[in-house]
Amino acid sequence: MNFRQLAYGLLSYLPVSPDLFTPKTGGTDSAEYCYCVWLRQLVLAANGGMTSFPQVIAELGPGDSLGVGMAALISGVERYYAFDAVPHANRRNDLAIFDRLVELFRARTPIPSLAVFPAMVIGLPSYDFPSHVLTEQHMQEALRPARIEALREQLASHSAETPAMAYRAPWQQPAEAEFGKVDLLISNAVLEHVEHVGPAYRAVRDWLKPEGWSAHQIDFRSHSLFQGWDGHWACPDWLWRLMQGRRAYLLNREPYSTHVRAIQDAGLTLLQAIRAERQPERKKLARRFAHMDGQDRSTSMVFVVLRKPAS
Repeated sequence: MNFRQLAYGLLSYLPVSPDLFTPKTGGTDSAEYCYCVWLRQLVLAANGGMTSFPQVIAELGPGDSLGVGMAALISGVERYYAFDAVPHANRRNDLAIFDRLVELFRARTPIPSLAVFPAMVIGLPSYDFPSHVLTEQHMQEALRPARIEALREQLASHSAETPAMAYRAPWQQPAEAEFGKVDLLISNAVLEHVEHVGPAYRAVRDWLKPEGWSAHQIDFRSHSLFQGWDGHWACPDWLWRLMQGRRAYLLNREPYSTHVRAIQDAGLTLLQAIRAERQPERKKLARRFAHMDGQDRSTSMVFVVLRKPAS
């Protein structure tokens, strides 16, 4: 067990803000990481059946910056919604990340591989710049100097609402006018943290346009809370409650099959699921997880591509 995280959970019961002990998201303060996440999402969604480039995207859990959304906008997306549980994004580095992302796209930089970001786990068929999705003609239009300068000016305002982007925290309270507007909704290592996955997938359905797409990488590992990758499933509920404390989120500990049921119950179609498997390390599980099947026990990561029906 990570005793520091247990201490954070216990300290969160003190009469101070529990957000002080909420773990940092990490990663999205790196332009290369944001570039990697966006292009992976785009490529895997296209491989899962998405045939047209999305004009409006949304991201659940953007993290420490809006870098993934910036990468999407630079690549030609017209509007980006960032939905977070609690405000995380530090806007001070926006312009530096944006400028570096522009450089990466102008150079048609290959997608960083698992050797660079091994935590991604799930590999791609090719790490070449995805010119089959982002054609040369498309990129020339997306990278027009006037368009890039207009996006940069919007970022420089540090406003939560601009013509190109909107930041919502908490994400559970979007404006009803935003329902049914999104072509593609993505998340990267976020849905394992959402307390109730059923309402989360129903929200995804509501935000998407009819026949809209959704792509999510979900990490079922213990996130270093325990020595074993599956140690969180061996932790009894009473001890887990102490570890979580009053923090806004930690892990929901739900296995792969729970997400599949929630997807189906929300009326979304699961078109593709790329699972990463790992040998279980814990022989004895907590009572709540004692009857997990073999697939759930070995699924350490999954990338899913979903679609909302036409009606």
